[in-house]
Amino acid sequence: MTPIKEVIKEKYGQAALRATSGGSTCCGSSSSRGSADPITSNLYGGDETALLPQEAVQASLGCGNPAALAELRPGETVLDLGSGGGIDVLLSARRVGPTGKAYGLDMTGEMLALARENQRKSGLANVEFLKGEIEDIPLPDNSVDVIISNCVINLSVDKDRVFQEAFRVLKPGGRFAVSDIVTRGEIRPEVRENVLLWVGCIAGALDESEYKVKLAQAGFRNISIEPTRVYEAGAFPPGADGAFYSGFVRANKPE
Repeated sequence: MTPIKEVIKEKYGQAALRATSGGSTCCGSSSSRGSADPITSNLYGGDETALLPQEAVQASLGCGNPAALAELRPGETVLDLGSGGGIDVLLSARRVGPTGKAYGLDMTGEMLALARENQRKSGLANVEFLKGEIEDIPLPDNSVDVIISNCVINLSVDKDRVFQEAFRVLKPGGRFAVSDIVTRGEIRPEVRENVLLWVGCIAGALDESEYKVKLAQAGFRNISIEPTRVYEAGAFPPGADGAFYSGFVRANKPE
């Protein structure tokens, strides 16, 4: 496991424990941003969170609401890459209904334990949480209708592998529908090199043009990125102001 991945695993394990104990958390290190987190706040409607265990809401580390934006349909099989405390998996499971299935994949034991407890509290039976890494998805080829993810792919140091694996497990005609942090323009090297900013969903973000190129190289078509929340200057540490936004990334695996 790479040093960056070790730091990510440790920090997200701590986030799971804070959520379990009733504390608040955010997409990354609380030392890098104030308590009014510009990335994670106000992503879900009250009608959605009212149906979920409070711990699932408290553990939410995302930058969007992919379960809603993906327009999930009854009977579909959904996979959430980096599912954390399970909020998007549980919301997806409700959208696809009892004839569908929602998988969550996470590498952090504390997050998986929290997610499984949240599933138990929710009473949803069409959910399964898997332990593993998003660069090596433990599911067969052509087995998933929709892949979602919420502010996780930017954390990977091998995004080409993530996109290849996503393409592999999607069925022909399947949809890639993720929320992620995306950049516009040049980012100072010292920001990229700061490992704590990787955990803060900042330094590992792809430029929007590079994101599209990498998806196309993996085989995806009909690629688009829709900004959903543009971060104003001052929301991030020096060197990161004004260049980052939350985007909803769509693509399809050809029939």
